[in-house]
Amino acid sequence: MKEILDAIQSPDSTSADFANIRLPESYRAVTVHKDEAEMFAGVASRDKDPRKSLHLDQVPVPELGPGEALVAVMASSVNYNSVWTSIFEPVSTFGFLERYGRLSELTKRHDLPYHVIGSDLAGVVLRTGPGVNAWSPGDEVVAHCLSVELESSDGHNDTMLDPEQRIWGFETNFGGLAEIALVKSNQLMPKPKHLSWEEAAAPGLVNSTAYRQLVSRNGAGMKQGDNVLIWGASGGLGSYATQFALAGGANPICVVSSPEKADICRAMGAEAVIDRNAEGYRFWKDENTQDPREWKRFGSKIRELTGGEDIDIVFEHPGRETFGASVYVTRKGGTITTCASTSGYMHQYDNRYLWMSLKRIIGSHFANYREAWEANRLIAKGKIHPTLSKTYTLEETGQAAYDVHRNLHQGKVGVLALAPEEGLGVRDHELRAQHIDAINRFRNI
Repeated sequence: MKEILDAIQSPDSTSADFANIRLPESYRAVTVHKDEAEMFAGVASRDKDPRKSLHLDQVPVPELGPGEALVAVMASSVNYNSVWTSIFEPVSTFGFLERYGRLSELTKRHDLPYHVIGSDLAGVVLRTGPGVNAWSPGDEVVAHCLSVELESSDGHNDTMLDPEQRIWGFETNFGGLAEIALVKSNQLMPKPKHLSWEEAAAPGLVNSTAYRQLVSRNGAGMKQGDNVLIWGASGGLGSYATQFALAGGANPICVVSSPEKADICRAMGAEAVIDRNAEGYRFWKDENTQDPREWKRFGSKIRELTGGEDIDIVFEHPGRETFGASVYVTRKGGTITTCASTSGYMHQYDNRYLWMSLKRIIGSHFANYREAWEANRLIAKGKIHPTLSKTYTLEETGQAAYDVHRNLHQGKVGVLALAPEEGLGVRDHELRAQHIDAINRFRNI
């Protein structure tokens, strides 16, 4: 690995130099183990501890197939799917790997007794397989997490509709929380030149997810002037939704859970912020009964902040805890987009407020290559900024996942893989200087 790192850090290295590097037989990777999939049986979700289930193992370098690339990972980050993997919820990811392994002789590589996790990376291409023409060894890249076979006609208008669409590092093996990762070449995108490795790795999954859910025609199709309710607006996903709303001329109404998180939203430029804990909203009377009076109180607060207007678009991801309120406060003809259910998957809402007011619920899941490319392009142009707040080492990934699970973090948390320290990999110092305050916004909390 030292030879790889030396080549990456040398300004004189060529594509041929990288192509001639002898790959190691194994590399360090963050894994979960199949024989531990029941280790948290009977334990409440909140009490499941990723520090107990995530391991740092030495694993073999996987075989490189057609249309694929091996990437030296300089940095990665923790997403909520890494938390789900680590606590084996809603199901063990080894079921995903087993199903993928049955698809072909080549995909059998993924069905292993360990799962290398992680759905983000920034790094350098080491090898490309047959049929890869757009990328070469030595290219500095980031990766989005859509792994798709594209052998069905269903995926050719929108690759997210392909029946063999998977999330890399969650539903496939050889993910990004490692020193080397295996990706399909159509996951690769240019690394933003003004960002460090850890900054470039942070936006990937959440930035693309927010773009599709809020901006794309496949999501809400946000337009100028829209009132956009954003749950968890300072978090890993919501912080990008807030930026997209502001950049697109919409009016974000940011819902957060503390004064510190409210300050982050205001620092991004949002003016309408609701601290749900300070306001004391309790949308559920008990485990089985919601409280419509709280929906109405919440709606009244929103109208105070919008000059009497209701919500055009709800950016939903908490799920069960908030969904009834989200449906209620949306204006007639408005849209609720949902991409996750971090507080529970079984949503309940009063359908009268949906059907009689002609509202729409849109399910949104990650993004296709074009959407991910556009989202990354906005990062590269300095229009949208990473929301990295803290960086861990590979050895500390369990703690990083624990912090995300317990909502102890702000924005995104990064993980250094091969990068020996933070701040490396910046190529465009002039562009960086123009946006340095925004780049460090979440670090300066």
